[in-house]
Amino acid sequence: MLRFPRRPTEPLPLRVVPSDDGTIEPDGEFVQYEQDHDDVAVNYRHRALMNVIALVIVTVLVGAGVWIADTIAAIQRDQDCVIQGRSNCAPVELPLTKRQ
Repeated sequence: MLRFPRRPTEPLPLRVVPSDDGTIEPDGEFVQYEQDHDDVAVNYRHRALMNVIALVIVTVLVGAGVWIADTIAAIQRDQDCVIQGRSNCAPVELPLTKRQ
């Protein structure tokens, strides 16, 4: 186990800028990330649409993965049959009939 030296953690000082009316406001670093309430509804709709698109993409990828895994399993079964020296490795499909 490696032990790393720990440094004492001190809270970062909050930089504040006095505004024109005399109140103290945080520094403007995060002003570009602030949003109005009107924009929140638009962003929510956009985010919901992106979530639906992501769900569709993930569903397609999972379906493709299952299909590829099934195809690989069938090919492996056929190769195993041929490697064993069998002459007829094709699956026999019988029609379903009703029994009386």
